[in-house]
Amino acid sequence: MSDRAPQPVERRLPTEESRQLVALVRDIVSKEIAPRAAAEEEAGAFPREVFTLLSESGLLGLPYDSAHGGGDQPYEVYLQVLEELAAARLTVGLGVSVHSLACHALAGYGTDEQRAAHLPAMLSGGLLGAYCLSEPASGSDAASLRTKAVRDGDDWVITGTKAWITHGGVADFYTVLARTGVEGARGITAFLVPGDAEGLSAALPEKKMGMKGSPTAQLHFDGVRVGGDRRIGEEGQGFAIALSALDSGRLGIAACAIGVAQAALDEAVRHATDRRQFGRPIADFQGLRFMLADMATQVEAGRALYLEAARLRDAGQPFSRQAAMAKLFCTDAAMRVTTDAVQVLGGYGYTLDFPVERLMREAKVLQIVEGTNQIQRMVIARHLAGPETR
Repeated sequence: MSDRAPQPVERRLPTEESRQLVALVRDIVSKEIAPRAAAEEEAGAFPREVFTLLSESGLLGLPYDSAHGGGDQPYEVYLQVLEELAAARLTVGLGVSVHSLACHALAGYGTDEQRAAHLPAMLSGGLLGAYCLSEPASGSDAASLRTKAVRDGDDWVITGTKAWITHGGVADFYTVLARTGVEGARGITAFLVPGDAEGLSAALPEKKMGMKGSPTAQLHFDGVRVGGDRRIGEEGQGFAIALSALDSGRLGIAACAIGVAQAALDEAVRHATDRRQFGRPIADFQGLRFMLADMATQVEAGRALYLEAARLRDAGQPFSRQAAMAKLFCTDAAMRVTTDAVQVLGGYGYTLDFPVERLMREAKVLQIVEGTNQIQRMVIARHLAGPETR
């Protein structure tokens, strides 16, 4: 065996508390997540007990206020926790990111009474959330959504279908964007819907090429009634709330992508230094050495990019452009790195006996979720050159 086995990522963390936090995450990963990841993904098993453990360990509400059960951690720390989780199993890392996204609207735009009533259970009470924006005919063009919420006395009645919902059918609560007014972005409002609401049902989960342990399903709202106290923010403010959440959510996807890429790089280095051909390790051959060097450079560059965006967010500065750049670069890098990792392992990389084929399949979805990478390029270009002329 080679003495060049990959080492844990050396992280520059701001406090001793954050260093202990990452150590806790690594312990949970090594004992509870990584050993079961391959078998459970192949079987399509959703690890609800892992999310319960993460909640009990204070890891489901890291970037939120401790007054409501959060962890009071900066995004710079939270994202590195996501990276560690995603490196072990993307179903878990992305699941934590989606849960944080689902909590964003209430934490940022809810009233004091709403936050006190719901956030403690959402952040540290064992609940799991989902975020409902996309629809069968409304993906990248989110402002054209058709799900409606109609006022009925003091209540709202929601009717429509949401699509591509991570945790669809297993979540305990859903942050739902629905149309309450005129066409376009100004007629959308946000609601907090209980997972057991009458009239709410989930279709069978989608059959996907990767992340088989994470249920992705359509949700049907058949006259779902929620009280007026479950409207988040003002009427017509929903689209602005959604965009704010997605800026932060894209950083979560970027961190997950680097976690997947790091895992693939580690496997490639391990194999290249152990595998011998022509009497020496295949890592001795320049063609492979250069591949490993390029893979490592992309991982480091992506990590630096998402952390810089996170530090802007933590400082209260605009970070939308940097979030789009991080999501774009990190997910494209993950696709390249995982593909190269399969190549480094050769025939072994194409088998289920090694994790790189799973990592490659999982990397693909990260170029699509929470705004395709084509949308990220549009966002970046608008910051540089202004809106498109019509």
